[in-house]
Amino acid sequence: MTGSAEVLRPFLLERFAEFLTLEQGSSARTDESYTRDLQRLAEWAVAHGAATPAALTAAHLREFVYHLKDLGLAPASIRRGVSAIRTWFKFLMAEGIVKADPSERLETPRKWRTLPDVLTTAEVERLLGAIALEEPLAFRDRAMLELAYGAGLRVGEWISLKVSDLMLDEGVVRVFGKGGKERLVPVGGNATGAVAIYLRELRPRLERGQGAGVLFLNARGAPLSRMGAWKILRKYVLLAGITKAVTPHTLRHSFATHLLEGGADLRSVQEMLGHADISTTQIYTHVDREYLRSVHRQYHPRG
Repeated sequence: MTGSAEVLRPFLLERFAEFLTLEQGSSARTDESYTRDLQRLAEWAVAHGAATPAALTAAHLREFVYHLKDLGLAPASIRRGVSAIRTWFKFLMAEGIVKADPSERLETPRKWRTLPDVLTTAEVERLLGAIALEEPLAFRDRAMLELAYGAGLRVGEWISLKVSDLMLDEGVVRVFGKGGKERLVPVGGNATGAVAIYLRELRPRLERGQGAGVLFLNARGAPLSRMGAWKILRKYVLLAGITKAVTPHTLRHSFATHLLEGGADLRSVQEMLGHADISTTQIYTHVDREYLRSVHRQYHPRG
């Protein structure tokens, strides 16, 4: 990574420093901090193929902010860096150097989405193992939780699945996500096996003409509600002795995180989750980084 004055000249850092002092009336400390923040951005940008301010996109800036997080900077320092970037782009717009401001929607750490706790693979095993066969609706509950985790479904997707959406022989289910967008999601042998047993052993006994073809039914034979699904999950979380805050969406988050930890590529995970924009999926890569850092701190002799 180069930091030579010649390479960084297009970023107008010296002119920006003068602007801060003469026109903004900023304190010397702010000037120094902003200049340092923007030099770091300029060096990062050049190293990532953006040799001028006009070449920087919103995606570049978003990735740079996560880079700051990966460096271990405190949220306050990252917020200051974001403020510096926004002020710099206002300056560049006024000078006619850029025609658009890619920093307009740049988020600060305070606004970053946070994920609920993700279950470990061992906790998922405990959760599924807590479903005893003596339970009258055990086949349904096992099939539902296996499928929710095994396919990374939103709760609205798993309770609205129809029997006709299952292609168990092919190992896929048809899911209608947000906006009615259809996708095919692969499911493994554990989930397909559990669903097949439920379809054979229990669902025909639950169906009383009110099921409307929906896969998961309640004890009265009607389609399971969101609250009903949540209560079932909560019951087995308690039986498994899991103390984390677990919601139906936790299973989806766990699905995505476990795939990435196992080496899956981001585009494939995006497709399985049904995300329209890959930037939504990218949050899991940062969760994965946090996981890797925690493993390093825990096990490395100098962590």
